[in-house]
Amino acid sequence: MSDDLNDIKAMMQAATPDPDADKKAADLALAQKNFAALQGSADGTRLTVDRPTTGLWTGAKNMIAKLTTPAGLTASTALVAVAMIAFLPMDFSSTRPTGVSRNEAQLAPEFAVAPVSEEVPEPAPAPRTAAKRDTAAPERLMGADDSIANGATNGAADMQVTGAIAGSAPAQIIRQREPVLQDQGNTEDFANAQTNPVQVTSETPVSTFSIDVDTASYAVVRNSLTHGQMPPKDAVRIEEMVNYFSYAYPTPEGQPFQPTVSVGQTPWNPGTQLVHIGIQGMLPALEDRPPLNLVFLIDTSGSMNQANKLPLLKQSFRLMLSQLRPDDEVAIVAYAGSAGQVLAPTKAAERTTILNALNALQSGGGTAGQAGLQQAYSVAEQMTQNGDVSRVILATDGDFNVGLNDPEQLKTFIADKRDSGTYLSVLGFGRGNLDDATMQALAQNGNGTAAYIDTLSEAQKVLVDQLSGALFPIANDVKIQVEFNPATIAEYRLIGYETRALKREDFNNDKVDAGDIGAGHSVTALYEVTPTGSAAVLNDPLRYGASETPRTSDELGFLRLRYKMPGDANSQLVETAITPDLGPLSDAGFASAIAGFGQLLRGSDYLGDWGYADAIALATQTKGDDPFGYRAEAIQLMRLAQSLSE
Repeated sequence: MSDDLNDIKAMMQAATPDPDADKKAADLALAQKNFAALQGSADGTRLTVDRPTTGLWTGAKNMIAKLTTPAGLTASTALVAVAMIAFLPMDFSSTRPTGVSRNEAQLAPEFAVAPVSEEVPEPAPAPRTAAKRDTAAPERLMGADDSIANGATNGAADMQVTGAIAGSAPAQIIRQREPVLQDQGNTEDFANAQTNPVQVTSETPVSTFSIDVDTASYAVVRNSLTHGQMPPKDAVRIEEMVNYFSYAYPTPEGQPFQPTVSVGQTPWNPGTQLVHIGIQGMLPALEDRPPLNLVFLIDTSGSMNQANKLPLLKQSFRLMLSQLRPDDEVAIVAYAGSAGQVLAPTKAAERTTILNALNALQSGGGTAGQAGLQQAYSVAEQMTQNGDVSRVILATDGDFNVGLNDPEQLKTFIADKRDSGTYLSVLGFGRGNLDDATMQALAQNGNGTAAYIDTLSEAQKVLVDQLSGALFPIANDVKIQVEFNPATIAEYRLIGYETRALKREDFNNDKVDAGDIGAGHSVTALYEVTPTGSAAVLNDPLRYGASETPRTSDELGFLRLRYKMPGDANSQLVETAITPDLGPLSDAGFASAIAGFGQLLRGSDYLGDWGYADAIALATQTKGDDPFGYRAEAIQLMRLAQSLSE
């Protein structure tokens, strides 16, 4: 075998002509000239990621210079021949969209395949000469944004080549898509206030607030922790974390809801107690519910062009549609730079029609939230008939940047609309520019709820498992007022509800708006109270105040609730005493653990040495019944927060 190889080697050496230095120099000069003419421009050298030190031609020159052995000359001669062919003048004009220069084509943002029905004239072929040939444009590399968009929407590829080699099939026509908005940094804005302070009972015995059944804060906290970051402190609203979970409160009989009060030991302070107020809304027979009219108000602005925004929104609403009855009606209004009705009121039985309209939505443009709200309310009013329940469901990242966008102005606008009987619920999607403050202003003043959806599992919980509570109200303007007895309670503080505080006189004023309870909803509120004589009292007695408060009762306090039946203008009153013999409820321990967890995330000064390990232990001991794993998930979030905090 070695003799045969030697014979072949000898034959190749004999056939190899002697090198011609002049011819080699001329070929190299021609190749360089063609390369510069085709790949660069008259204004300067074409930029690539490798030039000038590691470009293709530099590598070829270095290789040729180093191949000086007899055997290497054969390879170098062949390489020169290949280079002469590769660098012949070529026409790239047919690989660019019409009207786009070569340099512009290199930096073009993104393209989308045009619908088959659109007829766009094919560009005229470029003139050809004997020294030129057509080539297909190189395939564009897919980036992170492309993979997200294509994977979420099952759309076509971002770019298709428009040119074609002569004699091939006609190229696919493309149109330019509006450029994806680039991330301008984190612009998130969360609605919150300073932590409620400790109140001296003898000075401020009355505490008044509106109930809150929203759950957005817990989902935002979960999203941050599962992405390896501690949540912003303002994103933590403790009442929304506690109310994310359901509790085994007694079922009401003969009234919309029933309050339950218990008193137990505070986990983080042996010198104080927790007053636990639970409200359970009734769950009426839904088979007798009135027809439902829904207007999906969908943000299709450029900021929604992320997999966890518009694509997830479409999947979430798809889950919700399966819960509607055939006679329920759905309409879709979309808004970006302007607002418009995408789907006229359509019976839920026509599922394919609704899904087609939903799936056709694409993102682009600014966020004209005001125009969208106006259009949605107008459509809802047209759909409403006597006895119907109408609700606008706004799905957005909250980034209103066109038209009315100030939360206070939006609050006034929504307040004027809620009297029409149409409720407003808000679903938040995505992070980075989540405007939680705007979402809260809309939901709180639109007689609706706010939730944040970051996964399909959360969409299942909000739009399937808890759909009745989200859509069917059983009580409006629910207010809580607690008067503490200074004879038994020296100090108290309300845990959470900072954004829901009301003035004392607001409690009896039926014109003051408050939160609403939906079918099956539960509400939890916690007070940390310090008994008189406890070593845990934080405030010194006043020098000029009463030296002793006469003991007139053993009650710890007195609970009052006001609510309106849907459609009523006048409220009804519920009252009950808070006594020390009210033992803790079975779920009080887990609610306390979540409240402590929220305070740790906010950096509370009232927890002493109590930390994440204590919250984890308490939640684990009191987890109780957990059919869907929500409580187990909360314990895992506590563990993540513990690790991240260290």
